[in-house]
Amino acid sequence: MSRRYVIISPCRDEEDYLRRTLESVAAQSEPPACWVIVDDGSTDRTPQIIEEFAETHSYARVLTLPPRRERVLGPAVVHAFDAGVATIDLDDFDYVVKLDMDLDLPSGYFAGLMDAMEADPRLASVSGTPCVRSGGELVPERGSGEITVGMSKFYRVAAFRDIGGFVPVLMWDGIDCHAARVKGWRARALDDEALRFEHLRPMGSSDRGLLRGKRRHGRGQYLMGAHPVFFAASVLARAADEPRVLGAANIAAGYLGALLRREPRSQGAEFRRQLRRFQLESLALGKASAVARWEDRQSASWHPDARPARANAR
Repeated sequence: MSRRYVIISPCRDEEDYLRRTLESVAAQSEPPACWVIVDDGSTDRTPQIIEEFAETHSYARVLTLPPRRERVLGPAVVHAFDAGVATIDLDDFDYVVKLDMDLDLPSGYFAGLMDAMEADPRLASVSGTPCVRSGGELVPERGSGEITVGMSKFYRVAAFRDIGGFVPVLMWDGIDCHAARVKGWRARALDDEALRFEHLRPMGSSDRGLLRGKRRHGRGQYLMGAHPVFFAASVLARAADEPRVLGAANIAAGYLGALLRREPRSQGAEFRRQLRRFQLESLALGKASAVARWEDRQSASWHPDARPARANAR
């Protein structure tokens, strides 16, 4: 079985972290067939560092986008990713990867993900578990096993095409997994010691701090259409994370602010209906049972050879 994968890495002002990502990808036991590094208007030394890397690694190429004033999370990341995808032919690859440039991956990371893909043909997307360093130890970040993490999205090309690619909105990295689930695919974030990787920057902190990231998460949940009861339960669960009260309050503030402003939802009514059904089943049955039940129910919807005209069509 072919194991050709292409990495697309949007990046902006990552000079403090990207050398470790570059080195860890270069050290992979199964290197990528192609790596498109998309410089999205960096103002630091990021362009020079990635150009130097591309000069000595034949599979790497650099795409430079026009400069813009500030970091815009969600839509801008997906637009940069799509710009990278537009430079390659997905028919040349079995897997397509969205990879951030602030990660330190184990040498067998991508080989392990491909092993998981080959073991389960319904697996659309897979990732390892991101960890942050605390007191000299690596501690897993909060996540959910049925949603692959946004900083490392490893997709089967057929599944990526089937869901129409990523949508350029907040919470794109959760929307994609639910869209795949509706179509009968599976998504997994594997908590395997061999697939744990270091996230060099805490999740949600890239745009002016962690609390702003938590407010953005709450707003994204509203825009995506999360059920209010499920969202309330999620806020209570996240109150266990530091900073406890302040963090949970900022998540709630993001959701309520979007509600009070009556911001338009980013997804259609049918997507919200399906998402809320899954969320309520998760509360009633437990996440693992709800996932298993959903995947069994949607198995008839699985069409692995589906191929929309455009990879990012919606």
